[in-house]
Amino acid sequence: MAQPHFTLYSHKFGPNGWKVAIVLEELGLEYESLYLDFQKQEQKSPEHLKHNPNGRIPTLIDHKNNDFAIWESDAILLYLVEKYDPEGKISVTDFQEKMQLLQWLFFQASGQGPYFGQVGYFKFLHHEPLPGAIERYQKEMMRVFGVLESVLSEREWLVGNKFTIADLSFIPWNIVAVDKPGLLKDYEGFHGLEQDFPAVSRWHNAILVRPTVKKVYEVKDQVNAEGH
Repeated sequence: MAQPHFTLYSHKFGPNGWKVAIVLEELGLEYESLYLDFQKQEQKSPEHLKHNPNGRIPTLIDHKNNDFAIWESDAILLYLVEKYDPEGKISVTDFQEKMQLLQWLFFQASGQGPYFGQVGYFKFLHHEPLPGAIERYQKEMMRVFGVLESVLSEREWLVGNKFTIADLSFIPWNIVAVDKPGLLKDYEGFHGLEQDFPAVSRWHNAILVRPTVKKVYEVKDQVNAEGH
């Protein structure tokens, strides 16, 4: 069997690997996903650390570019569109719009991912209940949704009047936030995405119906059902 264009080191649950898979699908690029077992600390194995010294996922290897390895999910998205999206299918070419796209990627990486992730940790993984920590990070989740709402109430997409990786970068964590059991479940100030943040809800649902997103999340469901 011929080697695929890319190898994607990912995780069957973790949100960040799935957004890379969606971009690969959007650009029609062939790839193989390897789902690392965190219980076995495979993300910290020498085989993976030689590509990603941070020992987390996702990591992408471009076999048609001298096995170039890149990690951090939003950096991977930028690499893929810079190298493989010359027509700007899911990216932008105008300089100011590029800077706006970077702005949103930085906000996602620093403002959304960590806060949403902390809620997940303290709700489901921490060894003892810490309501204060959960509430602090849930408030930050609401703040992030509020920032998005303020912008998306005035335009359809975040950058360039089109769907781009800026929009996509938020979606996997948004799914975790609103799907059952939901990171905002039981939070007194949250009444549902559609009610509290209608523009975010409209934007979120417009992305969920994209064929690539549906395909990748069907794969996710299958992978988890099979217990890989």
